[in-house]
Amino acid sequence: MEHQRVRSASSISSAHPLHALRHARRTTFNRAFAVVYACAISTLLYYHALKLIHSATFASFFISLSFFLSDAVLAFMWATRQCFLMTIVYRQEYPENLERVLKKPDFPALDVFICTADPYKEPPLRLISTTLAVMAYDYPTEKISIYISDDGGSQLTLFACMEAAKFASHWLPFCRKKNMIERSPEAYFASNQDSWCSDTEKIKILYESMKARVENVLERGKVGEEYITEELQSRAFSKWTDESFTGQDHPTVIQILLESSKNKDTTGHLMPNLIYVSREKRRTSPHNFKAGALNVLIRVSATMSNAPIFLTLDCDMYPNDPQTPLRALCYLSDSKIQSQLAYIQFPQMFHGINKNDIYACEYKRIFQTNPMGLDGLLGPNHVGTGCFFNRRAFFGGPSATSVSSEIPELGPDHVVDKNTIQSQPIMELAHKVAGCDYENKTQWGFEMGFRYGSLIEDYYTGYRLKCEGWRSVFCNPKRPAFLGDAPICLIDALYQCQRWMIGGLQVAFCKFRPITFGTSSMGLLMGLAYTNYSLWSFWFLPITVYAFLPQLALLNGLTIFPKLLEPWFFLYLFLFLGAYGQDLLEFVIEGGSVQRWWNNQRMWMIRGLSSFIFGFLEYFLKCLGISTYGFGLTSKVVDDEQRKRYDQGIFEFGVSSPMFVPLTMAAIINLVSFFMGILQVIRGSSSVDGLFLQMFIAGFAVLNSLPIYEAMVLRSDKGRMPSKTTIISTLLALLLILGAWPFFLSYLAYAIFVTTRGKH
Repeated sequence: MEHQRVRSASSISSAHPLHALRHARRTTFNRAFAVVYACAISTLLYYHALKLIHSATFASFFISLSFFLSDAVLAFMWATRQCFLMTIVYRQEYPENLERVLKKPDFPALDVFICTADPYKEPPLRLISTTLAVMAYDYPTEKISIYISDDGGSQLTLFACMEAAKFASHWLPFCRKKNMIERSPEAYFASNQDSWCSDTEKIKILYESMKARVENVLERGKVGEEYITEELQSRAFSKWTDESFTGQDHPTVIQILLESSKNKDTTGHLMPNLIYVSREKRRTSPHNFKAGALNVLIRVSATMSNAPIFLTLDCDMYPNDPQTPLRALCYLSDSKIQSQLAYIQFPQMFHGINKNDIYACEYKRIFQTNPMGLDGLLGPNHVGTGCFFNRRAFFGGPSATSVSSEIPELGPDHVVDKNTIQSQPIMELAHKVAGCDYENKTQWGFEMGFRYGSLIEDYYTGYRLKCEGWRSVFCNPKRPAFLGDAPICLIDALYQCQRWMIGGLQVAFCKFRPITFGTSSMGLLMGLAYTNYSLWSFWFLPITVYAFLPQLALLNGLTIFPKLLEPWFFLYLFLFLGAYGQDLLEFVIEGGSVQRWWNNQRMWMIRGLSSFIFGFLEYFLKCLGISTYGFGLTSKVVDDEQRKRYDQGIFEFGVSSPMFVPLTMAAIINLVSFFMGILQVIRGSSSVDGLFLQMFIAGFAVLNSLPIYEAMVLRSDKGRMPSKTTIISTLLALLLILGAWPFFLSYLAYAIFVTTRGKH
């Protein structure tokens, strides 16, 4: 019925446009520049080939080969990057026209999946704010069903969900009365302190009371008896009294906290469905991380509501615009694209990032500019949160009949009786499909649902859906649809990126690899665009070579680049200015500042010498059976002193990690080589013409390394570079300078082993 309503309503949408599309005017320039720049790259590779052929010594052969391979990688990554710049489009939605073609009673049902896994790394209050903001959407509340996946199996999370359900009966009427835009209570109370009235004071008191209870339970680590006042709560929490119940080994827990057919708020309006789900886990069974949790939610929701559309959210990514579902419906109700539309992706946006985004956690290219380029092809990649899915897309391609699920009740066209979601047959079926062994000998994770095989299940699932023939849409309204938390500690940002690198390589070398299977299924540009994402870790090779080789050659008196004003020098100059100039232009056009762009390119270098290296090596070691992958949550808990330093734009090192060793080594070697080059020029032992490019590269690296020097020498706070890291990096830098390669490689192998084994 819901699917039929969407189709019938969309047939008259042409009278009142629901969305519009326009192409970026700079597309022609991007295409022309790509042709010119490709000719320059080809010339550079020809230059390297000549040098390689005419190498007279082993040193010159090694240097020429290193630069040839590095620049070949740079050329390949640049070429695949151009796929994002060839067809940039902008979209505009008109949700005000939606009710002219689709009345509210005819809106399709909407399921919302919110994922959390650890109440100590992902504070329950963030989950509460996200849940309440979803419940307060400008959408018929009786059509919303919210499923919270607690992959940590924590009674603390269940308690927080129960508190959210109670507070919602007051919060939803307050939102309707005030008609405010910010419907996350945490965001609302933080931004409206100067315009409070008596109603606001009352709701604020209720919120603070709820907040105190949740924080008290979190501090104690369990739910005290004084908070268990109903028989339903007592039965729910009794499961945790069993000593064998742990986060990684426990039975399925499904708790219906609100039921739209029964529960009403304080003004008599129906409430959304709110269901807590913690899937069964056993240490002997694989659980497939977040993809496994989402597939459980697809199945459990199919037994209870089976909405044709569902939204996926991380617990810290709260809704920032109550009209977001209406924007998604502008596309899902369009009969021209509906039959092939798998999902509508909103960009990940973050609050709390400092003014200049020192860790480049905004990821403007990944979450904003690249999706606009893909939107002109088959659509953007999925980025893990803030995405409205067509449920049918998870059951086979759009042109084929849907893949039959092993149970008819799980199919996308199954109609459920929403008035009996707590009936025994439905609850038994829900528990069954949430079991850890349910997927055995089924197509879940392979032909149905979110796909298994990569740590970045969002990227891989979106990619596989495109290969099956589905399309997607990038919806980027002026007001961010969702706002989330970004890491404010460097090591958290690097480990998060390392996990992405491993997941990308898993896709790059699987049987569905984008460079072959992807290009044949989606076309050349889309295939190469997904290849660019999957091979990001390969950036480590050119970054490492350019961070060390020219500097070591400079220290040994070797000239390896063309002299100043030679014809080949201008080729290097054009390639450098062209790449950085185009990147800066794209960044600023899409609303970025020059300072943020500078920090962005600095973090690209930092990741290249840390996350990219260790991600590549961990994947390689796993292929050899030496290491194991782990899914590490990025902590959302913030220390006050750490927050203060971050807001001041000060880098946070603090912990001793092998991840920082290559960074610090590069900083030391570049500083030494830069001043040694200046000294050689002053003494007259070398000319500035011959050393200019090497000194420029070293000086550029020194400028980017200023936060590292400050953390090593000038700071005394807890975020300074650990002395252990400084000493080890200095010794290894000396070994490199002195040419003691065996000792350096031995330590590097040991550091890799410690990092890949110890952090999990």
